[in-house]
Formats: sequence, structure tokens, C-alpha cells
Amino acid sequence: MNALRHTISLVALGTFQLGRRMKSQHLHGLLLGTGLGLSTIASVTYAQAEAAKVSRKLNISKFMAEPITDSATLLEDKENMRHRMELMIMEIQAEFCRALESEEFNGQKFKVDRWLRKEGGGGVTCVLQDGDVFEKAGVNVSVVTGWLPPAAVQQMRSRGKNLTENVKLPFFASGVSAVIHPRNPHVPTIHFNYRYFEVELPDGSKQWWFGGGTDLTPYYLDENDARHFHKTLKSACDEHDTAYYPKFKKWCDDYFHIKHRNESRGIGGIFFDDIDEPSQDSAFKFVTSCARAVIPSYLPLVQKHKNADYGTKEREWQLLRRGRYVEFNLIYDRGTKFGLYTPGARYESILMSLPLHARWEYMHEPKATSKEGDLLMVLRNPKEWV
Repeated sequence: MNALRHTISLVALGTFQLGRRMKSQHLHGLLLGTGLGLSTIASVTYAQAEAAKVSRKLNISKFMAEPITDSATLLEDKENMRHRMELMIMEIQAEFCRALESEEFNGQKFKVDRWLRKEGGGGVTCVLQDGDVFEKAGVNVSVVTGWLPPAAVQQMRSRGKNLTENVKLPFFASGVSAVIHPRNPHVPTIHFNYRYFEVELPDGSKQWWFGGGTDLTPYYLDENDARHFHKTLKSACDEHDTAYYPKFKKWCDDYFHIKHRNESRGIGGIFFDDIDEPSQDSAFKFVTSCARAVIPSYLPLVQKHKNADYGTKEREWQLLRRGRYVEFNLIYDRGTKFGLYTPGARYESILMSLPLHARWEYMHEPKATSKEGDLLMVLRNPKEWV
């Protein structure tokens, strides 16, 4: 209201000064001719002030929970990459959760758990468990700050990061991650993760980068599904650089290789890390495009197979493949290890990716001519899908 009174006062003063220079009838004609009187000016200014006030309010209803950062802070500096990333991942989480809920038969919903950590930041963990379509689905957002543990510094230095050893380095990390374990063995599992990282160096400068990816783990191979999935991801990559998809597809095949089994976890997708070019804005837009490609890449496969018939044989094979999923996540996955090494880690959210049920059998090997054998052939020999 103070701003409104100040505006009206300025208008009134300007009108008075204008009137001293003009005959009263000319001034009257000017105001009437333009349709502009003091009451009109006051009402327009007030409406603009109210509209600005409304636009500064964050629409929390489009998220699964309130963001971790205060809403007013997020809106004060929209160009801050920390804030842009948090708003984006909150939207991706909500859109994906609601899309999955719409596929359930009996209205099962995600349990929403918003949490904070004393070391700084927090997250929103959404889990749908024992659904008719999804046996376990987890979609997690985290926005955390703290000090990099020595093991994390070592890991980053091994990837070429110029980080000082034996010095406390403050960091900021935010991301959205999901792992969806369906009930029907003909519906594949999907995993995606998109993240942003900042490290402050002793001289006050910052290193930043993005990482992420989306990959598919089927239990039975449907080549049309594989082509659709990879084509959708390729389209998202090609919007920004046609060299991205082949590069990140190979990176994904290499990263999700279970070395001790000499087979891949699934049929790949895209995977990348340490993206810090061509600019921060361009990198953010690329990551956003990839995150928004998740729903169109995956939901058609759910809809296609969720009602397919299956029996004990298919279920047991699904559980055996989930055992491989567990092996990779606990032995090789960098994100899991970083989370477990971080002080104040929230283990329930980190281990959200693990399935409700898994199975191990001694020396199990399917027949080469079986459908299970067809899948294993591709897992041991990754192929190009588009």
C-alpha cells in the first residue's frame, strides 16, 4: 500500500504541475481525451500491484510437497541455477508420480515424505508400494548442502575434477531420481536420475556440472519397445546436439555393465556426467529436455504390457533379474556410494531403488533358445536400437 500511495502522489503532483503550465480546460480535455483520471490511475496501479503480488506466489499444488528451499527465496532470484534446478526437479517428480498413479487400477497413491537434514537441505521422497501395476515405485528429490567427505573428493578427482585434497570443501547437490519396479514381468523397470552439483574451492570460486541419464531394464525383450525407448531419448538429445545420443548411449552401456557377471543391467539408454558446456544455461536446458522425455519413453510400454498374462516361470525370472539389479546398485553405482558416504545420509531414500523382492539361484542359466535366453544374449552383447 505504501508503494501505491507513493505512485498516486507522484501522479497527482505531475498533474498539478502540468496544470500550472496549461489552461484548466486544456488539462480537462487531456484527461478526458485519454480516458485517464486519477481514480483510473489509482485502480490500474493497484491492480498491477496485486497481479505482481500473485505472480510472486509459488503454486505449491503442482508439486508433491513444498520445495526444500523457501518459496520466497526461490522466486526472488529465478536466474540462480540452484533455484532453477530445484523448481524443475520438483515439477518432474510430480508429473511422473501422477502419470504412474493414473496407471494403477484401484487408485493407489504415492506416500509423500518431505524430510530435512541437520547438515543442510533435505528432500521429498515419494513411494508407491504394493500397487496392482507397480510393486514398488520410488521417485526422490533431494536438495542438499554440506561438506564433501574425503571419499567423494577422491572419486571426483579420479574423474578429472581439480579439487584440493585434505581441505573441507562445501558443496551443493540437487537432483531427481526414480526407479520403478512393476509387478508384471512384461513391463520393464525404468531408472532415471538428473542432477546438478556445485563445489566451492578454497579461493571462493565454484565448479559446477550436470549429470544424469535414463535407462530401461526389461525382463522379456520386446524390440519394438526398445526402439521406441531409444528413439524418444535420441530425439531429446538431438534437440541440443546430434552427437549427444551416440556418445551418451555408449556411456550408458559401459556404465551399467555388471563386471562380475559380464552382462549389462538392462538395454541401456543414455548416461552422462560432468556436463559443464557449452554454457550453464544450455546444459540446464539439455538436462530438462532429457527429464521431460521420461514419461513419453516409458508410459506407452506400461500401458501396452500391464495386462499381459504371466505365470510362475516369468515371475521367477523377473526376480532373478532383480537380483542383478541389486548387485549393480550396491557394488558399482556411484550415486548410491556417494549417498552412503555423505554425512547425515538418509538411507531409506538412498536405498529406495531396491526392489521389494529379488531372487538368487545357484548357477542359473536359461536355455539359449528361450525368451529368457534372447534377453540374456542382448545383455551380453549390447546393440544399437536406432
